[in-house]
Amino acid sequence: MRPVTLAGGENAVLLIHGLQSSPAELLPLAKRLQQAGYTVHLPHIPGYGFEHGDTPRSVTHWQDWHAKALQEFRALQQQYKTVSVGGLCIGGTLSLSIAAELGDEVTALTLLSTTLWYDGWAMPWYRPFRYLGYIWPIRYWYTYKEREPFGLKNEQLRRWVAREMAHKDASMVGASRLNLPAIQEAERMIAVVKKTMSRITAPAIVIHAVEDEVASPRSARYIARHIGSRTVESVMLHNSYHMITVDNDRDQVAADTIRFFDHARSLRAPG
Repeated sequence: MRPVTLAGGENAVLLIHGLQSSPAELLPLAKRLQQAGYTVHLPHIPGYGFEHGDTPRSVTHWQDWHAKALQEFRALQQQYKTVSVGGLCIGGTLSLSIAAELGDEVTALTLLSTTLWYDGWAMPWYRPFRYLGYIWPIRYWYTYKEREPFGLKNEQLRRWVAREMAHKDASMVGASRLNLPAIQEAERMIAVVKKTMSRITAPAIVIHAVEDEVASPRSARYIARHIGSRTVESVMLHNSYHMITVDNDRDQVAADTIRFFDHARSLRAPG
C-alpha cells in the first residue's frame, strides 16, 4: 500500500490507520480535514499496515512502528506550521505512543476507537486464550478471520464489505485475516502506552462508539482518566460500531475532529 497525502494549508495532520489495514478506512475523515484547510498525510508503515503477499513473518516490532510514525511526524514538522495526530483502533494507540515522546510538539490528538483492550461484544469466546497462540511456532500459522459485523453498524456497507472479504484478502476496513504476531506486537505496545500516557500534554479528543464490538468504551474511559493532557474531550457515538470513520457517525467524527483541531490551534495563536 502506498502513503496518501491530501494537500491543503499550512497546518498538517498525521493520520494513522488500524493494524494490518490501509489509509482507505481514514479517507472520509482525511477528505473532510482537507476541505477544512488541513494538509493530511496517511503513511504506510511497513510491518504494520496491510500489504499484498505479506506473511506473519513480515510483521515488525512495535518499536519499529513507533519509529516510522515519529519519522513521518518529523517530516511534516519540517514543512508545516503545526502538526496534529490521529489514529483509528491500534492507530490511535500508536498515536498515543508518539505523543508521549513528542510532548508539546503535537498540536492536538484525535483518538478514534482507540484500543487498549480487545473486549468488545463481538470478540470470540476463545479470545482470552490467544496468549497460548503466541507460543512459537503456533503464532506463525494461526490467523484470526475477520467476521461480521466488520466494525459496521451500517447494514449496506456491511454487506458490501462481506462481499469484498469473501473474494479478496482485504477491504476498506482492513485485511480479511489478522495474524498473531501483529496482535502480539500491538498488545506489547498497549502495555507500554498505558504506562506512558501520563506524559502526553497535547489536547486530546477521544471519540468512541458505545456499541464498539472490538474495544468497549472501557478503553476510552481509561484514556480520559489517565492521559496527561489538560484539555481532554470525550465523545460517545450511538449509531456506529468500531469503524467510526466510515460508519453511520462518520460525519460527526469529522466535524468534532475539525472543531477540536481548530480550537487547539487557536490556543497556540500569538496574542
